[in-house]
Amino acid sequence: MSKPQATSSNDLNSEELARYSRHILLEEIGVPGQEKLKSSNVLIIGAGGLGSPAALYLAAAGVGNLGIADFDKVELHNLQRQIIHGIDDLDTLKTESAKNTLSQINPNVAVKLHAEGVTVENAVKLFSQYDVIVDGTDNFSTRYLNNDAAYFSKTPLVYGSIFKFEGQVSVFKNDGSGPCYRCLFPEPPPPGTVPNCGEAGVLGALCGIVGSMQALEAIKLITGIGEPLNGSLIVLDTLSSQFRKLKLKQDPSCPLCGNKPTIQEIKSDLYQDSCSAEFEEPDLPEAEIPWEVDVIEARKLNESRKAVILDVREPFEFGICSIEGSIQKPMNTIPNELENLPREEQILVICHSGVRSMQVTNFLRRQGFDKATNIAGGIDAWAMQIDPNMQRY
Repeated sequence: MSKPQATSSNDLNSEELARYSRHILLEEIGVPGQEKLKSSNVLIIGAGGLGSPAALYLAAAGVGNLGIADFDKVELHNLQRQIIHGIDDLDTLKTESAKNTLSQINPNVAVKLHAEGVTVENAVKLFSQYDVIVDGTDNFSTRYLNNDAAYFSKTPLVYGSIFKFEGQVSVFKNDGSGPCYRCLFPEPPPPGTVPNCGEAGVLGALCGIVGSMQALEAIKLITGIGEPLNGSLIVLDTLSSQFRKLKLKQDPSCPLCGNKPTIQEIKSDLYQDSCSAEFEEPDLPEAEIPWEVDVIEARKLNESRKAVILDVREPFEFGICSIEGSIQKPMNTIPNELENLPREEQILVICHSGVRSMQVTNFLRRQGFDKATNIAGGIDAWAMQIDPNMQRY
């Protein structure tokens, strides 16, 4: 599929020469490099913590055509780090909010919105329209999908990730000259073992650093300057202010780009979300209390007074939103609170998104609480499906 046409001639007019003069003064970029930026097409996946600074700097740099792929709406908790959005954008599609901001940054940039996001069905076709993909996603399933689609479309992928105070950046060129994401991480972690930023937290300014580095790598790929991070991984620890650069090698046994690849096409069963995938239940008699229920069933049990809700979030989280009548005991206090928990009643354990609560459910079952049950999706799912007036975070 042909790439989108640039907004106008790639020749720079007087206004553009003035706007980008600080770039043009750089011998490595000059007018030819700036014209390459003007004619380029970059897709940013996710208008969130990483996509926000990446999009702002790529628009300011004069990338001619920016694609933004995201299906979420702006929420209050996003504003701590997703700097492309503001308070007036709450409940607006992130793609629309991003486009409005980018038009103020640089009206010369054509912004194409992909409000359906990246899916198994559209990924390869979508990526084929762009010169560079900037991956600003925050879950493993989508990262693997982005990696595989970039490989099959032969499109360079700029990878970034964040966790609490740490960040990572790399480039996968997908031209046979270096590794892919699966060479670095062959398999996703087991469900529930790695909390997302909604469970673990993240330093907002870290997103700015990693997202800006992703924009920088995209600019290097487009203009041909410097040495892109192909075959290298930058690891940033903000608490110690340390940067480490690790060399990566292509894995000959990689299921995607190795000598005998087993992944030949994009298939939906390859991209199960490790954050929301079902947890494996132990072998229990059929009549036993279920290991996990959804929020609809949890509400029925709660309203019928057949169960109690145990909220294992932190006190500040409980202060943001809570379910009336629930018992609040932070996760780290549970081992010392066993005598105060009912053994004869069904205990419905809830947290923010279902990760901590499943860990607590596992622990309680091992301690003889055979009626402990996890609420899948946590209070975030409760807010979306049960109580739309509940404050999300």
